[in-house]
Amino acid sequence: MFRTHTCGELRINSVNNEVTLAGWVQTIRKFGAITFVDLRDRYGITQLLFGEELNQQLDTNPLGREFVLQATGTVHERSNKNSNIPTGDVEIIVTSFKILNKSAVPPFTIQDDTDGGDDIRMKYRFLDLRRNAVKKNLELRYAVNRATRNYLHQQGFMDIETPFLIKSTPEGARDFVVPSRMNGGQFYALPQSPQTFKQLLMVSGYDRYYQIVKCFRDEDLRADRQPEFTQIDCEMAFVEQEDILNMFEGLIKSIFKEVKGIDYTEKVPRMTWEDAMWNYGNDKPDIRFDWKLLNLKKPSSVYTNKKDSSELITGASFGVFDNAETVVAIAVPGCSDYSRKQTDELIEWVKRPQIGMGGLAFIKCNKDGTYKSSMDKFFNEEKLKAIAAACNASTGDLVLILAGAEERTRKAISELRLEMAERLGYRKKEEFKLVWVLDFPLFEYAEDENRWVARHHPFTSPKPSDIEIMISNDPAIENAAEYLKHPYANIKANAYDMVLNGNEIGGGSIRIFQRELQEKMFAALGMTKEESLHKFSFLLGAFEYGAPPHGGIAFGFDRLCAILGGSESIRDFIAFPKNNAGRDVMLDAPSTIDEKQLVELQIRSTAK
Repeated sequence: MFRTHTCGELRINSVNNEVTLAGWVQTIRKFGAITFVDLRDRYGITQLLFGEELNQQLDTNPLGREFVLQATGTVHERSNKNSNIPTGDVEIIVTSFKILNKSAVPPFTIQDDTDGGDDIRMKYRFLDLRRNAVKKNLELRYAVNRATRNYLHQQGFMDIETPFLIKSTPEGARDFVVPSRMNGGQFYALPQSPQTFKQLLMVSGYDRYYQIVKCFRDEDLRADRQPEFTQIDCEMAFVEQEDILNMFEGLIKSIFKEVKGIDYTEKVPRMTWEDAMWNYGNDKPDIRFDWKLLNLKKPSSVYTNKKDSSELITGASFGVFDNAETVVAIAVPGCSDYSRKQTDELIEWVKRPQIGMGGLAFIKCNKDGTYKSSMDKFFNEEKLKAIAAACNASTGDLVLILAGAEERTRKAISELRLEMAERLGYRKKEEFKLVWVLDFPLFEYAEDENRWVARHHPFTSPKPSDIEIMISNDPAIENAAEYLKHPYANIKANAYDMVLNGNEIGGGSIRIFQRELQEKMFAALGMTKEESLHKFSFLLGAFEYGAPPHGGIAFGFDRLCAILGGSESIRDFIAFPKNNAGRDVMLDAPSTIDEKQLVELQIRSTAK
C-alpha cells in the first residue's frame, strides 16, 4: 500500500506514530528553512512539515499544486491548531517523501471558492470532482442511494435490472435511438423509464420490485433536467392507492432520518390537483409558507365548484379586470411600506418574457389603517378595503393582483408567489415540507391535434368510480371548442405526485391491468387497434395471463439529492453531467463517427 492512513484520519491520539500518507498537494507555504504542505485526498487534509534538510531537496525538486505526493513521517501536535478541519490538531513531521506524479498547472483553483467558471470546470470535470464542495454532493447522493436500498430491502422489495436496448414506444418525450448493426434499418430506443417492464414483472409475480435506474429523454434541458437521469423506480402488486402512499411516505421519511438526521413524524398532507391549482396556481405547491391565492374572478369553464369574489372587482369600468378571463391575487405579509421604486420593479418583473404579463395591480394595507392602490382611480378606499379583506390581507400587507388569460395568469401568480417568498426569506433550504397531490385529470385535450393525450402516461388507470365513464363513452369530440363538456374531461386519474418544497420529486399511479380497459385507453389517445398491437402487443398479451392489480411510483433521484443538498440544479449532484445543450464538454460528445461505422450500420448521414 502507498499509505498507512488517509489524509482525513489522524487525530491527537495518533501523536508519535509513524505514518505514510499519499494524496494531492493542495497548498504550499514556505517560511525560511521550513515548508508547510497541505496534502489532500477524498477524506480530508493533513498538514505536512518539511524541515531544513528536506526543504533543501524541495529547492532542487520543487512541488506544485496537484502533484501526487507520498510522505512518511511522525505525527506531532500542532502548536498553531486549525479548528476548521478535523485533522487540525496534528501535523506530520516529514522524514521522507516521493513525488509519485507531477501535475500541470490546473486551469482553476481546486477549492470550494474556485475561480473556475462553469464551462471550464465541466471541461475539466475530473479536476472539479476533487473539490470538497463537489465531493460532499456526491457523498450525499451515495447516502440517499444507501438509505433507499436499506428501506426497500427491509420492506421486501427486490432489485431487478431491466434492459436499456428496447423498443421505441410513446411515453411523452422523444426517444434516444440506437441503430442495430445486426438488424439493418432497425433501431433500439433507450428507455424513458422501465414502465412496461416493471408492469410485466408484476404479471410475472415479483410483487415488490425496485431499481435505482438510468432513464433517457431527448428533450430541451434546464437546471433540473438532463438527457440521462436517475430514478428510484418502484412497483407493487395487489395494492391500492393508499398502500402506495403509505409505503413511499415511509421511504422519504427514512431518507430524511438516515441522511439528514430529521425525524419527519407528521403525516404528509394531501390535496387534490384542483385544490392545488386553485390555491397555489400549480400542481407542485411549496407549502413552507401559507400564502394561498385569492381567486377574485374565476374562468367560466373550470373550477365549477369554487366561489370567487367577482362582485367586488367588476362594474367599476376597470377594463383590466372586466375583460380578463381570470383575476388572481396574493397577500404578501409586511410589505405595505414598499416604495414606488419597489412596486415599479415588481411590475417590470411580471412583464418579463418568462412571466408574460402586461402589468400588476396592488393594494397597500397601510399600518395607519388607510389603503393605497394603483387602482385608486377606479376603486374608492372602502372598495379597496373590501378587496383586501377578500384576499385575507392584514394591516401591513401588500396585495398583488394579476389579470388575464387563465393558464398564463395562474402560472404567473404562482411564480410571483415564489419570488416574493424567496425575497422575504420564507423558502428556507434546511426546512422540508412534503405534500401529496392527488386526483389529476386523466386526460388533457390537445387542440392542435384534436385528440386526447394522457396527462401522466397511457398505463395510468382512471379512479375506480370513473372506469365506467371511460368504457361507456366514445372519446371522439365533435366540437373542439366545447371539449370541457365531454365526459372524458372529468375523468380523474388514479395517480399521485409527491411534492417537496415546491418540486415534484415523485409521481406514479395505479396501473391499468385489464386488456379491455388498456385498449380503450389507447383508442382514446388516437391509436388504431393496429397501432396499439404494433407498439404494445407484448403488454396486451401479458394481460391475458392473469395480470394482478398493481401500481407504483418513480422518484427523481437527482432532484431529491439536489433539494436535500440545498441546490437549485441537479447537475451539482451528478458526477459527469451534460451542459444545457446536452453536450459532454469533457468528452466532446456527441460527436461524428467514422464512415466505416455508418456503413456497417447501414446509415447515410445528411449532416453537412
